[in-house]
Amino acid sequence: MLRLLNRIKSARAFSSSAIPAPEVNPSILYSGIFINNEWHRSKSGKTFPTINPATGETITEIQEGDAADIDIAVQAAKKAFKIGSPWRTMDASQRGVLLHRLADLLERDRKYLASLETLDNGKPYTASYTMDLKGSIDVLRYYAGWADKNHGKVIPSDGNYFTYTRHEPVGVCGQIIPWNFPILMMAWKLAPALATGNVIVLKPAEQTSLTALYIAQLTKEAGFPEGVINVVPGYGKAGAALVANKDVDKIAFTGSTEVGRLIQQGSGVGNLKRTTLELGGKSPNIIFKDADFDHAVELGHFGLFFNAGQCCCAGSRTYVEDAIYDEFVEKSAARAKRRTIGNPFDAKTEQGPQVDEEQMNKIIGLIESGKKEGAKLVTGGERVGDKGCFIAPTVFADVKDDMTIAKEEIFGPVQQILKFSSLDDLIERANNSDYGLAAAVFTKDIDKANYMIQALKAGTVWVNTYNALVTQTPFGGFKNSGHGREMGEYGLQAYTEVKSVIVKLNQKNS
Repeated sequence: MLRLLNRIKSARAFSSSAIPAPEVNPSILYSGIFINNEWHRSKSGKTFPTINPATGETITEIQEGDAADIDIAVQAAKKAFKIGSPWRTMDASQRGVLLHRLADLLERDRKYLASLETLDNGKPYTASYTMDLKGSIDVLRYYAGWADKNHGKVIPSDGNYFTYTRHEPVGVCGQIIPWNFPILMMAWKLAPALATGNVIVLKPAEQTSLTALYIAQLTKEAGFPEGVINVVPGYGKAGAALVANKDVDKIAFTGSTEVGRLIQQGSGVGNLKRTTLELGGKSPNIIFKDADFDHAVELGHFGLFFNAGQCCCAGSRTYVEDAIYDEFVEKSAARAKRRTIGNPFDAKTEQGPQVDEEQMNKIIGLIESGKKEGAKLVTGGERVGDKGCFIAPTVFADVKDDMTIAKEEIFGPVQQILKFSSLDDLIERANNSDYGLAAAVFTKDIDKANYMIQALKAGTVWVNTYNALVTQTPFGGFKNSGHGREMGEYGLQAYTEVKSVIVKLNQKNS
């Protein structure tokens, strides 16, 4: 994401020309339940509010789906998946065409979607436009290209047989996405599932449903048949109903490890659903004394504070070699103090609010635990203002591995800087976590970097960069950070079943 970092910096410096001005008050066009390419009210008649986290004001009321609505959506998807349906008889290349059309529509409505994302989520518009929308469009186009290339193999098997494999869609896929990257996570889920011929019931996070609902309408405009894509907003009970539904063949979830465990357990009830889980992280970011110092300070800052710290792979345990520790803390604190926080629609803003009051209070509580347990609060540590969910960029030094802030995922703008001296001790400490999503190493020594790459237990290891996520590269975690991979060719595996076909050949006598 170094390119992303440069794009965001450029957008702030040249906002008048780099990106279009946002729609500060975007119209709310869709707030219902999307099933069979039509909009519906909830069966219960209930709605729930979605809140602007920058102001605390209600944006609109959204239809609250529950088990009844989920069941209707699942049945619509199941019907769309039947043999002989328009979706099942469609050429694979045509599925790619539809994904390209959807990408075109996101490109067309990029400014509006970025504005809507900022309104509902609170992230800076510059990030919504340059990262979330750009990344989502890229993912859709990438998997559009895979639609007619995900094929099996002819196998030279023993015996008088013609043997080959088929890659077939899993079926009805329940997808539950988080609130930190609503558009991007929707694209990560939709694109590989649709490219491989699956049908979908998607449950967006209750905090950030608006962009998912708008994109649902775009899927209809793109030409996807009825029932192929269904979106049901609601609270956790809607997600639980999706997991429990016996006609759902697969669950894909991105969110907390706590909820991921419940989903894993629930996926075995009724039928054994395939599951992919992308969960929490407490990723070590390791800075050696021979690193490019200023670069390491800036990327350490970016790796933690990007998206207000609301990033599963955030570099939330910054290990710094003792020879440069004090200077690194000093410069990191200075950089945090310079971080601009405020109105997310302002091009100069680097950090908007946390997603909601509950998340803000959780972060404040963890900051207090850091102070009580003896970590040194160098800067920040408090709420900013009394309106909205803003927290000052916070840096802790003298952090020990057994402190709560060094073990628990904070998911906020709180950098913890730990000291190390021994390489072997460092590896033991870096791996001493329930999580294993990502890690980073900053050094000019390629041998040291390669040694660390092998030693670190993480699904992604960055070297001299951070948050460098690219569409072609798989992403996922070790240990309690989940299982399965998204993006890249590996991301197709989660949405296909492999069928072996063995045909007996007649042997003619000469």
